[in-house]
Amino acid sequence: MGDAGIGWIAAIIIGGLAGWIASNFMKSDTGIFLNIILGIIGASIASFLFGLVGVSFGGWLGYLVAGFVGACILIWGGRLIKS
Repeated sequence: MGDAGIGWIAAIIIGGLAGWIASNFMKSDTGIFLNIILGIIGASIASFLFGLVGVSFGGWLGYLVAGFVGACILIWGGRLIKS
């Protein structure tokens, strides 16, 4: 999050938005708290994965995209574990 240039409050807001978009996109029924967790952890995971291939995002929009992609990965992984 420090690399993206946003603070913790913004990370929570953007993470919640990214998690909410991902849960709607993946047709997952999650609450606001889980959406925030999915978005923040998802952004960390996606930033790491994108960093491996040399792609980096910056700012709020980059954090939102990374959070969305990472949250989708987490939802997909959770579904694999459940089934």
